[in-house]
Amino acid sequence: MNYGRIFEGVYVALVTNLMLAVACSPLLAVVLTTDTGRTWPLLVLLSPLGGPALVAAFTVLRSYPDDAVQVFWRAWRASARRALTATALAAAVLLVLGVDAAWAWGTPGGAVALPVIAVAMTLITITTLLVLVTLAERPGARLRDAARAGVYLAVRRWYLSLFSLLVLVFFEALLAARPAIAIGVAASPLLYIVWANSRFTLNAALNEPTIERTT
Repeated sequence: MNYGRIFEGVYVALVTNLMLAVACSPLLAVVLTTDTGRTWPLLVLLSPLGGPALVAAFTVLRSYPDDAVQVFWRAWRASARRALTATALAAAVLLVLGVDAAWAWGTPGGAVALPVIAVAMTLITITTLLVLVTLAERPGARLRDAARAGVYLAVRRWYLSLFSLLVLVFFEALLAARPAIAIGVAASPLLYIVWANSRFTLNAALNEPTIERTT
């Protein structure tokens, strides 16, 4: 057994967790120190910070065993504008859909509207995730191309999309119940599963030459 390789993997995972915590520190501060039932507007406002952080973490996973710290922050800077744009747009649309769902709840049309809203919110979440993975795999990709490929493949390979979503839901539940374990230990392993699954989902699109063009 190659213990050096194991220790190196553990080190990269822990360092990536730490850098994720630093990159998302304003968001984590709200989650950990406030009643999110009351401060959810602030969470929505800060949620785009997770975009560049996830791209950077996915890039570290792709670049292993390169220096994790340098790879993370280099990818964060390179993807910041587009990742923030993608996650901000997704957060805005999800907020509107959430308000619509709250309004439709208990109304006569809710039985029809709520399933449609739920599917739309799921599709937006998965598409945004696939866009972020694309930015990690192809740093020069245009958002429009990444989004088009993401929404198509999210639907075509819905079973893979559902698996990634379940992993993210599990991570969020763990973060709410055991934040120290979620941030300090579980983040990198769970994100590795999401990244590997999403990369497989995007395999065909990542080989397309058009996705390489820079915005």
